[in-house]
Amino acid sequence: MTGGRIRVVVVDDHTVMRAGVVALLAGEDGIEIVGEAGDGREALGLVERYDPDVALVDLRMPVLDGVGVTTEIVARYPRTRVLILTTYDTDQDIERGVEAGAIGYLLKDTTREQLADAIRSAARGETVLAPRVAEKLFARMRRPAQEPLTARETDVLNAVADGLTNADIGRRLVIAEATVKTHLLRLFAKLDVSDRTRAVVVAMERGLLRRP
Repeated sequence: MTGGRIRVVVVDDHTVMRAGVVALLAGEDGIEIVGEAGDGREALGLVERYDPDVALVDLRMPVLDGVGVTTEIVARYPRTRVLILTTYDTDQDIERGVEAGAIGYLLKDTTREQLADAIRSAARGETVLAPRVAEKLFARMRRPAQEPLTARETDVLNAVADGLTNADIGRRLVIAEATVKTHLLRLFAKLDVSDRTRAVVVAMERGLLRRP
């Protein structure tokens, strides 16, 4: 901190959202916005140039996304704390952000007072989580160990995500349609779901299914 002021860079590819965050924090005592960036690569340049106390980072951005820039900042500029501010709150998004080294994870419905307090806490090295994010993390910790999907079940689920019917999946994977149904029933049980669409959603939330 310089002269007791917390130096912050704001990183978001949506110009209006970025401007809104800057305006929201403009009147906050002890917080100074020293730079703005529209993508992760630009953000790294700002962090190197200004040595901020906190980088307020969106999760999904072009060129270098929030997870990528968080990983880079933590490795190269450890003095700067990364605070993720995003609209995404799936288990997979939260886990990726925290594992990358972010000190906090906030959602964009955060109030001005909450955001300012979170920045001050992050600057002190304290972990900050939006209530909904904290609930998801605790629920995940309490959840019984998940039985992993087999390689074939993952192939079937990817085909479901591509919009294929059972017959189409059978042709793609060179297996009988009845076998496709058996794989679906097994993965439904593992994911605790009852339909194809929910299976894809839950698998992606848990990081069991990666889609481009």
